[in-house]
Amino acid sequence: MAGEGVDMSTGTPLAGPRTGFNPGVPAVDSAEPCGHPDAVRATARIRATYNGRVTTLPQLSSDGPFHLRRMRTSEKAATVGIIGAMSAPLGGDRLALDITAEDRAELDVTTAAATLALRGPTTAPATYHVRLTAGEHARLRWLPQPLISAAGSNLHQTYTVNLASTSRLLLREEQILGRAGEEPGHLVTRIRVHRAGRPLLDQRTAYGDPAPGWDGPAVLAGHRAVGQLLLVGPELDDGRPPILLREGAEDGCAVLAPLAGGPALLATAVAPTSSALRELLDEALRHAFGG
Repeated sequence: MAGEGVDMSTGTPLAGPRTGFNPGVPAVDSAEPCGHPDAVRATARIRATYNGRVTTLPQLSSDGPFHLRRMRTSEKAATVGIIGAMSAPLGGDRLALDITAEDRAELDVTTAAATLALRGPTTAPATYHVRLTAGEHARLRWLPQPLISAAGSNLHQTYTVNLASTSRLLLREEQILGRAGEEPGHLVTRIRVHRAGRPLLDQRTAYGDPAPGWDGPAVLAGHRAVGQLLLVGPELDDGRPPILLREGAEDGCAVLAPLAGGPALLATAVAPTSSALRELLDEALRHAFGG
C-alpha cells in the first residue's frame, strides 16, 4: 500500500508520482524536514471579507492536494469547496489550511469527499493543521466530510481556532477508524480554541495502536465512528445542563454540554457507522438551537 492514495474528490485510488506542489505558496513548518523525498508540504489559504453587502474572497490560494473552488453563495455568505487534487495525507506529509473570516464576513467551508489517511513511503506521521480565525461579528462554518484512518496510517491532525468575542463558529469533525474489515491506523487529534484571547477548549484524543485503551468501554466501546460538533456564539444558551442523546442505543450515543468560558456548546458522539454518526451530530445541532 506504500505510495498508494485516493482522490479526496472522487474516492478513486491513485498511484504513481505525486505532483501538484506549488512552491510559490509558503508551506507549513518550513524549517522541519519532510523525512522522505516524496513527502508533500503544502498550505492552502482562504480569506473572506465583508464589503458592506456580501462576503467576498480576496484570497483563495490552492496548494498541494487542496484545490479551492468558489461555490454558489446564499444571501451575504460565501462558500468554498475543497477538492482533492492528489493523494494525501500520506506518511511524512505536512499539510495545512489557513482560513480567515474577517469582521462581519460569513464563510462556509466544506470538502467534496472524505479524506483518506494512508500509510506512506515513511513511517513518520503526516500532519494536517487547520487554522480557523473569525473576526468581530463574523460567522465561520467548517463542515468537512469525514476523515478515514486506514490501516497502517499515522496522522496527527490539529485545529487551532481564534475567535473574537462576537464571532460565531460551527465546527464539525467526523473520524472513521478503519475501512470495512480492517483495523484503523494511528490517529491523534487536538482542538485548541481561544475566544477573545482566552482559552475556551484544549482537547487531545488518540486512537489506534499504540494509544492505550482507545477501544475500551470508557472510550469507544467497540464503535468505529467518532465525531464532535463545536458551537460558539453570543446567542447560545450555555446555562443549560448537559443532554445525553440515545443513551444505551446500539446505533451510538452523544452528549451535548456547555463549555466553561462560553457561550459555547460541545457535542461528542460515537457510533458504529458514518451515517449513524452524522444523524447523532445533526440531532445534537437541533437540540443546541432548541429543536
